Amino acid sequence: MNPRSLERYTIPGPSGKLEVALNTPAGALAGIALIAHPNPVEGGTLDNKVVHTLARTFFALSYLTARFNYRGVGESEGTFDAGRGEADDARAVLAHVREKAGDLPLVLAGFSFGAFIVSQLAATQTVQRMVLVGPAVRRFAVGSVAADTIVVHGEQDDVVPLSDVMDWARPQELPVVVFPGCGHFFHGRLPQLSRVVAKLMRD
Repeated sequence: MNPRSLERYTIPGPSGKLEVALNTPAGALAGIALIAHPNPVEGGTLDNKVVHTLARTFFALSYLTARFNYRGVGESEGTFDAGRGEADDARAVLAHVREKAGDLPLVLAGFSFGAFIVSQLAATQTVQRMVLVGPAVRRFAVGSVAADTIVVHGEQDDVVPLSDVMDWARPQELPVVVFPGCGHFFHGRLPQLSRVVAKLMRD
């Protein structure tokens, strides 16, 4: 991802300023990719390595990529709201990006708690695709998702057990891509995660 493509600034949000990071590729845009970070109570920010990997992946696919810090994180104002306010933050960021880029196809991607945030947003948006990595489906009430949703999980995830994700996916007959021997944060597997997501997006 070209560092010169990065804009990082704040916008007005539902509970004060929201910190946003946009990466805009050169040339025609394939769409907008909005990426939500993991639980801020446990240190999640827009600079999380999985979130950054997803941003790089979508940037390479010619998507304008938008990351943001929820209320109370980094330069964003406010306090943690257990997912309700954070979903409002995501809506505000999306509205801002649409003002800049127009009504392009939308991909929503989320890591861990971020999967819960984008699943809420998807209920009110026309979405080209969703990508959920290590989704925290039991700790937060992630509902049913579209049949073509990309779900990636680590076999040895000790934060969100794989069994929880399979129990959530099974009634939906939703495929789950499992990385053998992999933990929640995909240590040492981020290049592989990028390749898998890019390939599935192209399929």
